[in-house]
Amino acid sequence: MPLPETISRLRKQHHVTQEPLSEALGVSFAAVSKWERGVSLR
Repeated sequence: MPLPETISRLRKQHHVTQEPLSEALGVSFAAVSKWERGVSLR
């Protein structure tokens, strides 16, 4: 399974939205969104 799909699937499985995930990882909300859309993997 591609990384963007894996991130999204795991996040949803654990009932976490993109905003708290971004805060926990110390990145912007936009970064998580881009990861899940496959726009950026940095």
